Amino acid sequence: MREVVSCRVLAGFWLELAFADGAVGRVDVEPLLWGSGFEPLRDPALFAQVGVDPLFGTIGWPNGADLSP
Repeated sequence: MREVVSCRVLAGFWLELAFADGAVGRVDVEPLLWGSGFEPLRDPALFAQVGVDPLFGTIGWPNGADLSP
């Protein structure tokens, strides 16, 4: 699994992710925002609170939703 070291919110529901191996990628996560844990992330204010879990190298939000690379 690739370890995420930083993430940045772009326009809409796009994220720019930087990985431990130096790779950088952009991903539209809107198609993944369904279900009780992810639908609240359609609120731009909550979506913007995305962060990197340094222990697991994944991204997540304060409501407990997370995505692995």
